[in-house]
Amino acid sequence: MPTLTLFTTMFAYGDWANDALLAAAATLDEPHLDQPFDIGPGSARRILAHIDTGESVWLNRWRGHAQTPWSSAPDTTLPDLRARFLATRAARFDFLATLDPARLDFEQTYRDSRGSMFRAKLVDMLLQGFVHSAHHRAQAVNVLRRLGAGVVELDYMMHVRQPA
Repeated sequence: MPTLTLFTTMFAYGDWANDALLAAAATLDEPHLDQPFDIGPGSARRILAHIDTGESVWLNRWRGHAQTPWSSAPDTTLPDLRARFLATRAARFDFLATLDPARLDFEQTYRDSRGSMFRAKLVDMLLQGFVHSAHHRAQAVNVLRRLGAGVVELDYMMHVRQPA
């Protein structure tokens, strides 16, 4: 069973990966950020906004807000998007730092993006929050590479091997 330490490690890696994607996206001009692709939400900016929104929505669901609406801002600027990622990161860190490990096995209700109500253990909701972002990060890497932003290496060990 995953522990809070493991979740903290996973989300720290996710934050590092988000930073790498935003840095690569910053090398592109505005028209390239919005160039449509037949992958995920459809453009580099939309994929990044979707990752950000997903992380924010899952955080609110973990906090017990079952009715969290899914409202992305696909037309946001990269600096605004970076600020949103940083705000979610800080709020997630605070949530995990104060979370009682016994709560991981408690079931919570939440409404998905289509309005259907579900129940899940908090541990599974935390895993979904991480996996959702990882899935869309792979889409973003593909789109950014196709746009000429270079190869964005998001392998976990690249994160671990960062110099002190």
